[in-house]
Amino acid sequence: MKFQTEIELPQFCWKTGYRKRNLFMGSCFTENVGNKMAGLKYPVDINPFGILYNPVSVANGLRFLLEKKKFAKNDLIQNNGLWHSFFHHSRFSSPDAEETLDAINNRIESSAEFLKNAGFLFLTFGTAWVYAYNKTGQTVSNCHKIPEKEFRRFRLTPDEITENYKQLFSEIRQINPEIKLIFTVSPIRHWKDGAIENQRSKSTLLLAIDQLVNELGKENCDYFPAYEIVMDELRDYRFYADDMIHLSNSAINHIWEKFQMALIDEESRNISKKVKNLITAVNHKPFNRQTKEHQQFLTESLQKTQDIQNRFPYLNLASEQDYFLTQLTEIKNIQFKL
Repeated sequence: MKFQTEIELPQFCWKTGYRKRNLFMGSCFTENVGNKMAGLKYPVDINPFGILYNPVSVANGLRFLLEKKKFAKNDLIQNNGLWHSFFHHSRFSSPDAEETLDAINNRIESSAEFLKNAGFLFLTFGTAWVYAYNKTGQTVSNCHKIPEKEFRRFRLTPDEITENYKQLFSEIRQINPEIKLIFTVSPIRHWKDGAIENQRSKSTLLLAIDQLVNELGKENCDYFPAYEIVMDELRDYRFYADDMIHLSNSAINHIWEKFQMALIDEESRNISKKVKNLITAVNHKPFNRQTKEHQQFLTESLQKTQDIQNRFPYLNLASEQDYFLTQLTEIKNIQFKL
């Protein structure tokens, strides 16, 4: 007997890996998977505007990258002693306006270049509910604790999302004709909307994505069923964090394994095992780093790093090589002084 319903994963026409750049944008679920790839040294750029929850905010961010927008002080607002952008997460906010602008504009510049050469664009939508600032009518990505009465709240329709992204994807392909688009819907419930409205919101997103995949064609884009994996494979509160809303590490790891098998090529999965061992070696904390055994460990780890780098020159293991070299140099300097 099977004691778990299992989601059948799509047969994707193409896969990513160490030879492809991957841009992740969207909800915090995007960061869960994106950070898994980053931790294994895959070439990724994750949320250049910070966490974004609704499709309009994600689309706004992508258009800013396409036009390489330069934010100015009149694009910011000040609230509670901080300067904010309505198009960015609060991680970009600062008491100093110039500091906020530097962080925003530097990230747009680097991510715009990344998008031009990206092989994959992963978009995760969290909610179909959006907030529009009453003074401008502009849909915002973050209210930054400004009173709710200053915003109009409404739910997008599937057609509104679809029409927006059909045009947007056409614009993206003008600068990057080969890019592949993967949609996901965040399995994290927006409980403040209530159980019923959360389901309606998620359903709106699912309908819109289904329509987009059908109209844009599976040779260009597809859908990864993260939402369904959590709802049907992980139907147990042991897969949730203490707040019973966000996912536990075991749930994230389960989705990551599914993601790897579905969307990462076999060569890269094999390389990632070697990279993971290197990361473990970097994180190793010896009781006494001046022992011969530890020096031998560092020497062997450095050699393994150099061997992997030489065999797969498209990897970026510079920081790992620097770490092992620095550790060996410091130990030799200490011994010389003694």
